[in-house]
Amino acid sequence: MNPRRKKRLTLAVALIGGVAAIASLLLYALNSNLNLFFTPTEIVQGKKDTGVMPEIGQRIRVGGMVTIGSMVRDPDSLHVEFAVHDAAGGEIIVTYDDLLPDLFREGQGIVAQGVLSAPGTLEATEVLAKHDENYMPPEVAEAMGQTHEKLDYSKDQSKAGGYK
Repeated sequence: MNPRRKKRLTLAVALIGGVAAIASLLLYALNSNLNLFFTPTEIVQGKKDTGVMPEIGQRIRVGGMVTIGSMVRDPDSLHVEFAVHDAAGGEIIVTYDDLLPDLFREGQGIVAQGVLSAPGTLEATEVLAKHDENYMPPEVAEAMGQTHEKLDYSKDQSKAGGYK
């Protein structure tokens, strides 16, 4: 092999090795920041199609309805605990140590993001409440077995709200 071909081959191998190393680092970084969505039933029983259950310490998002009468507030701090359930009957406990959104209510759909601290218990770092009575996040609507429909405004509502 002549020196020119040897130099090109070395450069090509180095380039391929560099691209592989960068791709590996990117995949590792993305995997550690991945938040998987689960329903309460999937947390308790595992996903239907794969049987995958979240592990203790894993960052996840969970969506469902806040169980009526389940909210317990600590009078001396912002700590709150509430249960979240879905249509399949699964229920988990969510703990949160911050201000809840203004639209948060019992009997309403929410998405909570946090770390699974024990089987059936999520320590939430963020709680999102639905926007209005007609909207539900698509993941929650699918998990609850409901259809997600676009809002239909009348002409008067469209003019009053500035929509065209």
